[in-house]
Amino acid sequence: MSDHKISRRDFFKASSLFAASAVGGPAVLGGLKKAQAAPVQAAPWESRFSACDMCFNKCGLIARVEDGVVKKLDPNPKFLKSRGMLCARGNAGIRQVYDPDRLKYPMLRKGARGEGKWQRIPWDEALDMAAQKMQEVREKYLPCGHLFSAGTDLHTQFVGRFAEVYGSFNVTSHESLCLVSNNRAFLDTFGEVPFADVLHSKYVIMCGANRFEALVTPDSMDLMTAMREHGCKLVTLDPRYTKTAALSDEWHPIKPGTDMAFMLALAHVIIHEKLYDPQWIAEKTYGIEQLAEHVKQYTPQFAAEECNIPAEDIARIARELAAAAPSAMIYPGRRSSDYEDSTQIRRAFAIVNGLLGNWDRPGGLLAARAVGLKGVPYDAPWYDDNHFERVDGNKVPMMFEHEGSFLITRDAILADDPYEIRGWLVYKTNPMGTAPNRQKTIEMMNKMDFITVIDIAMSDTAWFADLVLPSQSYLERYDPCSGLQGSSACACVVKRDPVVDPLYESRPCFDIMKDLANRMELGEYFDFTIPEYREKQLEELPHAEEILDRDGVYYNPSKVYGIYEGKVYKTLSKKIELYNQRYEKMGIDPLPSYTPPVKVPKNQFRLIIGRDAMTTQSSTANNSLLNEFNPTNTLWINTAKAQQLGIANGETVVVSSPVGTQELQAEVTDRIREDAVYMLTGYNTLSTMQHLAHGNGASINELLVDDYDTVTGNASMHTTFVTVTRKVA
Repeated sequence: MSDHKISRRDFFKASSLFAASAVGGPAVLGGLKKAQAAPVQAAPWESRFSACDMCFNKCGLIARVEDGVVKKLDPNPKFLKSRGMLCARGNAGIRQVYDPDRLKYPMLRKGARGEGKWQRIPWDEALDMAAQKMQEVREKYLPCGHLFSAGTDLHTQFVGRFAEVYGSFNVTSHESLCLVSNNRAFLDTFGEVPFADVLHSKYVIMCGANRFEALVTPDSMDLMTAMREHGCKLVTLDPRYTKTAALSDEWHPIKPGTDMAFMLALAHVIIHEKLYDPQWIAEKTYGIEQLAEHVKQYTPQFAAEECNIPAEDIARIARELAAAAPSAMIYPGRRSSDYEDSTQIRRAFAIVNGLLGNWDRPGGLLAARAVGLKGVPYDAPWYDDNHFERVDGNKVPMMFEHEGSFLITRDAILADDPYEIRGWLVYKTNPMGTAPNRQKTIEMMNKMDFITVIDIAMSDTAWFADLVLPSQSYLERYDPCSGLQGSSACACVVKRDPVVDPLYESRPCFDIMKDLANRMELGEYFDFTIPEYREKQLEELPHAEEILDRDGVYYNPSKVYGIYEGKVYKTLSKKIELYNQRYEKMGIDPLPSYTPPVKVPKNQFRLIIGRDAMTTQSSTANNSLLNEFNPTNTLWINTAKAQQLGIANGETVVVSSPVGTQELQAEVTDRIREDAVYMLTGYNTLSTMQHLAHGNGASINELLVDDYDTVTGNASMHTTFVTVTRKVA
């Protein structure tokens, strides 16, 4: 792919040096020499523990504070989940605190939505207004007439708590746009959502996930170690030549939407050639007979025609995978095929893992480990005068109610079916920048009587709100404790205390929820402080608070493998369900049946999404440190196709879909299939208070159509076809 090539051996040598430098001394990973001890000198700063909030990983860090200012963020060497490292996004967390675009005080919209006219108001007035408007919505449209949406954050639970005591079932999460179909598929196969033990794996097939760019801890680091030190083989299937593909033993540019065909062909070979452990299958799984009959039709030859991967390679990979079992896996992470049958695609992943016998074993898929945190229960009031179901209820058969479906909810609001929703509170999520079909989200917002957004930055969602309340960064506030799973690395607890005083007039989400509850005669449900809440959480973990203060992390020693010895699985058969009985009872295909994806129309491309190491959805494009690496987004377009269209590298192109049009520069490359194009998310914001992202590049959300998975309501992000043309001067 390049005239400047580096061998895997050379890359791994370089990565070893990087691993050492990432922790400021000896590397956490094995196989490296310890650094020479240096004379101890007094540091010019205080050191305070925290946990990163720049993505969902929550990696441990140490803030270096001088004169009340965060000067530097370093990795916490005792934090095993991130292997004592901190990525570029983690380091850039310092800029989130001191971002000149940061929201500084409550603001009330004065012009039309999206016009950008704001009035600064005092906190008491802002909270009085928010409570009054929420009360008006509840009285006019009943409690379920108000929607609550929150992103991944340690204060998100308080938004859910407030919604419940307010009386609304309508709560949506960011995960309904990206993750729930994967969780549904593995949960319905194994009885819980697994964690991948890539560190001890001998063979990994990574289908669309991009772990050397879209970082997940500890998987990204553990996979590198497994390849470098343990000889693990990595096979990547991806329409793009990502950095993960570049470092793999094999890369196959699979045709988008054909992942299921590939997986069913693997199952065909493994079953037909009896490459599985018969005792494991008999004792631990349900439905091998039905599966064997089902996959007879899905031969490697069949899959080869669908996937554009040679049949002999598919058969060979199946045999190699089975030979490495049980220390082998189909990696269960996010992929580049998200369609209306996304849950069934991922069920195919889970089924092949079941055939490998890798559940609860080294190098396979692991169960969650005991962390020891207690819940803090409460009894929410019941409102007789209310709707009795969610607005997105009964539209798909297996939606997670605590996640909801933003896309189905949006459609229901626009149609006023089954009832009206006219209030919306949003915390730390940006549907205008993350949900497909941005114009439809604007239509939804324009139907609202009142929208309150709590965030640290003026996102596009905040830009179209009525009231914007400035929240604190994770380095400025008290957070509840959180339990984290780190595959075979650890199960641990983290907390956050302020490392610096909060800037401007920012307040934490918990305080805002508590103040609103007090104004609405719901204060009894928030009658505590965060330290008191944490005390309840840690009741069964003696000395945990002291250890958290000392080390920045608490580990609860627990069993890693064999957790399910003597236990039944949380499925109807009480086994790993290759054939899903619950699906059968509900009229859902109990085994994944392959349907070819819609063909790319003539003179069009399939628009695919993905991440890199500097990008977290829509929240990083305006971070000035990360923007230096990604100053804009570009459209990856295959060299041969670009030549046919007369498009030169760096030239501005117009990209059009059924729902929108955007312009950006073309990146002409051989690193993508001819039938697909790709761009990063988060750019071309409508908010002018995102000065690095506004008017810069293209918004992918303006282009994506809003299809969703028919089982869970998860957004289907790869069903959009676009045309690409040169911009006429």
